[in-house]
Amino acid sequence: MRILLLHQYFLDDGEPGGSRFNQFAKYWEEQGHEVTVVAGNVNYSTGKKQEKYRGRYITKQKKTDKTTVYRTYVSEAYNASFAGRLWAYMSFTLSSLIACLFHVGKHDVLIVTSPPLFVGITGIIASWLKRIPMIFEVRDLWPESAIDTGVLKNGLLIKAAYLVEKLSYKYATKINVLTPAFREALIRKKGIAAEKLIFIPNGADLDIFQPGDKHNWVRERYQLHDKFVVSYFGAHGVANHLISLIRVAEICRDIPDLVFVLVGDGMEKERLQQYVQDKDLNNVLFIPPQPKAYMPDFCRASDVCTAVLQKIETFKTVYPNKVFDYMSCAKPILLGIDGVARQLVETSGAGYYVDPESPESFKTKIMMLYRDSQLSERLGRDGFEYVKQHFSREALAGEYERELRKVIGRNRTDVVYSRPL
Repeated sequence: MRILLLHQYFLDDGEPGGSRFNQFAKYWEEQGHEVTVVAGNVNYSTGKKQEKYRGRYITKQKKTDKTTVYRTYVSEAYNASFAGRLWAYMSFTLSSLIACLFHVGKHDVLIVTSPPLFVGITGIIASWLKRIPMIFEVRDLWPESAIDTGVLKNGLLIKAAYLVEKLSYKYATKINVLTPAFREALIRKKGIAAEKLIFIPNGADLDIFQPGDKHNWVRERYQLHDKFVVSYFGAHGVANHLISLIRVAEICRDIPDLVFVLVGDGMEKERLQQYVQDKDLNNVLFIPPQPKAYMPDFCRASDVCTAVLQKIETFKTVYPNKVFDYMSCAKPILLGIDGVARQLVETSGAGYYVDPESPESFKTKIMMLYRDSQLSERLGRDGFEYVKQHFSREALAGEYERELRKVIGRNRTDVVYSRPL
């Protein structure tokens, strides 16, 4: 099977970020399939472009015998402002379309993963012109999440986003959703037929993230030997609402061995750092984005791991991938996200929900784990056992592969393409 993947944020070697499709590609290659990836040349977490991509519109990389990656132009203005982010999305839409139409060969199936939502434009055109079925994957409910967080405000852009969403759903052969709540929303609110939907969720990279020694090189390098470490790993953006975690740190400043570690980057990081400086907080440590290979050790060095998002309805539908990483390292979780993510953490016994707008209740849960190491160990152990049983990414790759085979089989017998626009 020849798989074409359109994914702006497919990780480059050593880059930080979500590795969902990097792992899928590895497993599919082991099953004998060929994978071609069309990706952006700017990293999502850092907003920066490696020097080897500067001045080059499309760069071909032969990763392995069966996996090839085309890095295409993306504007580096992504983290500068909303206008910069929009241009980053649209620049990739154009450059990825050129790569799909004129650089990559024949394939059996196309997977398009969103956000950014506008990549659906490339998917629709490429699917039609290359005469291959398209799986459109919904990793976040755009444009709703962008509207709810205030990132998307312009009326014309909102209308355009809804149009792209509608067309992407219409011309996809199948739509993959990453959470049960996404499935319900598409059926109930968007009118998508249930039989058009498949469910392959985010999962755990159990061959990368595993339990291990807490007293590792991370604690040594960052002088955390005798500290109780509350960690957050990931984007520092508007949606991530990390000011809520900083405010918890503010009311915990009188606990000398308690430290909050935030690893990552994003549009809000400078503002968060300025707040910490203004409040003279010495219990918050900001660390730049780290290579994916380092993140398991950062996770293992933690006593408690956290995830927070803005307290809006849209985010009740998401499974943050970092939660699976935490569970894979057997760490207790304090989750400031209601909805399906809360259900996951509570059902698995991996941790507790905390109100992100209530620093005092957040502090209470931290102190409960601070004082009870046996409770922390039990939560971590239960989460690890649950994620092994239900969310192994290797098993999910196998499920995805079976769905792709179904789509290809159907395409060869009864799919008739029509002009989409």
